[in-house]
Amino acid sequence: MRILQLCKKFPYPLNDGESIAVTFLAKALRDLGHEVTLLSMNTKKHFFDLTRLPADFDYYEQIETSYLDNSVNYFNVLSNFFSKKSFHVSRFITDDFRQKLVHILDAGAFDMVLLETVILAPYIDIIRTHSDALVAMRTHNVEHEIWAHIASNSKFLPKKIILNQASARLRKFELNAMNKVDLFVAISESDLKKFKKLGLQRQSIVVPIGLDESLYHPDNKSFKRPLSLSFIGSLDWMPNVEGLQWFLKTAWPTISKLYPKLTFHVAGKKTPTSLINLKIPNVTIHGEVESAPDFINQHSVMIVPLLSGSGIRAKIIEGMMLGKVIITTRLGLEGIAATHLMHVLIADTPQEFVDNIRFCMENPQKLSKIGEHARHFALKQFSNLAIAQVLVDGVHSQQGVEANRVLPLR
Repeated sequence: MRILQLCKKFPYPLNDGESIAVTFLAKALRDLGHEVTLLSMNTKKHFFDLTRLPADFDYYEQIETSYLDNSVNYFNVLSNFFSKKSFHVSRFITDDFRQKLVHILDAGAFDMVLLETVILAPYIDIIRTHSDALVAMRTHNVEHEIWAHIASNSKFLPKKIILNQASARLRKFELNAMNKVDLFVAISESDLKKFKKLGLQRQSIVVPIGLDESLYHPDNKSFKRPLSLSFIGSLDWMPNVEGLQWFLKTAWPTISKLYPKLTFHVAGKKTPTSLINLKIPNVTIHGEVESAPDFINQHSVMIVPLLSGSGIRAKIIEGMMLGKVIITTRLGLEGIAATHLMHVLIADTPQEFVDNIRFCMENPQKLSKIGEHARHFALKQFSNLAIAQVLVDGVHSQQGVEANRVLPLR
């Protein structure tokens, strides 16, 4: 197949779930014999200088980008408040991206155009006009749910009102967009169930995050050192910040009192100043680190205290692939059918986090075995080649081609 992949931000470096999902899917599709072209927005917030791409980022036949300043300020928030458009979507509608999309579609025939997020749905009509390719859309979250949760937790009334309105408009947009594509691709089974309950009627499949196992090398030396905890995640994503602050406020004081030598290491891109300036005993804020796998490998236990959000947590899969012990909430495990005490440790309350840390401190001989089970589980469930084949089979099924035959559609 010839595939055009559309993204709302450039999928490198691999420091967040969306970039990991996009990049490893493209790599797997290339390895399966398909040709993939990338058209990506390169936003001011997540700008990447393409001259810094590593030589092995060679999964695409062609890469095109469109610069976008999607900064949020009081003026554009206020002006959008009095319109009827979704604020989250309108920030990603640009003439430059539209023109580059038309040029790419007119220059060559594609078998599939894959939109990596519902935010790009406004471009579906342009795709239909300039191509007869199958249009697929992969949702990385149930977007409106995240913003509804953030709104509900906001204490500042004007902010709550604006976020509630933005969430409602985004929900309306998502419900309309999901039935405009030929193939709806959810990132997890739980997300797909939510979309079907909301009225999804199109053919649908689940294509979760897949990892290239050759890039993840467990370092079991961490289990031979004194126990230490880690957290890593994009800290410009509100659910990550919310969960981390909750853990530090409600669980860490008790944990630190019980185990005064235990250390907790926090890393993540776009670390807010409020976290950088924290002065909590035995908590180190590292900011953005050069290599997530290297950071994860230094510590035997990873904390993922997620309280909101949807989709699949890429960092949990990375931690499992690296053979670490993950302590997370049931929400954090959505889309990951792991078992408590076998592959992971589950904690939904501050006391349960304390109890799981106590288990780790008192049973150090069991941790490496849990990590080993976690790695085997991740290798079986989240191989990027197997996951990319699910997408290919879904496209073939939609086009009436036998799913087990990887043949050109044209």
